Amino acid sequence: MRVILLAFTPDAEAVVALAARLCYSSRPLSATRAGLGGEDVAVMIGKLRDMGHMSPFEHASFTFGIEGISRVTLAQLTRHRLATYSVRSMRYVRGDRNGCVAPPSVRRNQRALALYQKHAASAAACFGELLALGVPREDARYCLPLATRTDLVVTMNARELLWVARLRMCRRAQWEIRWLVSRMVGLARRAAPLLFDGAGPSCLSAGACREGAMSCGRPRVLVAAARRRGRQLPAAVAWRRAARGPGVAGT
Repeated sequence: MRVILLAFTPDAEAVVALAARLCYSSRPLSATRAGLGGEDVAVMIGKLRDMGHMSPFEHASFTFGIEGISRVTLAQLTRHRLATYSVRSMRYVRGDRNGCVAPPSVRRNQRALALYQKHAASAAACFGELLALGVPREDARYCLPLATRTDLVVTMNARELLWVARLRMCRRAQWEIRWLVSRMVGLARRAAPLLFDGAGPSCLSAGACREGAMSCGRPRVLVAAARRRGRQLPAAVAWRRAARGPGVAGT
């Protein structure tokens, strides 16, 4: 898997802060913009987050290039509808030559990996034979596995990416989309650190787990321990510690 930040809103943090300041200012836009300094931007973004006033975050957008994810993860990602997706078509591009993603649980077991690779190769061979028999590519692709690799370009605004991080960086999310969203957030944080400060699963970004009885429990313990020590556990550090487990090693 490879994730690239292709483009993002220039001065994204200032744009978000300006949009928010305008909501509460009677001055013209030009005057409001001229009076907005670097420290004002940080203060305003902090206030927005504290108040839950997140609509100004939608003015900042981030476009990612993603290579080599499975069709399984593509289906999970595209459930987040406030985004724009452009995906390599398996109708016009042969999908049997892209290879398959092998889960860590399969890779760790040599017998399972051999079986997995055998069936992936069999599916690719079936695809080729169907084409040779005159079956249209758009119909022959039905035999290819969900593990087939694909590439895409996706654009999300900052608010949506924060929401996706809350759900998909949780340890209960499947390993591949957890890796993917973690990398997307990491790249976005470098571009706009104020917007993505504390981004992560709800136990870390909101201070409370939203998984109810299905909670893993571990992140809540980390957050509670940090609070007992009288400090906020940095989200990136807490996430790495909480996510450490069988599906995450070697990312």
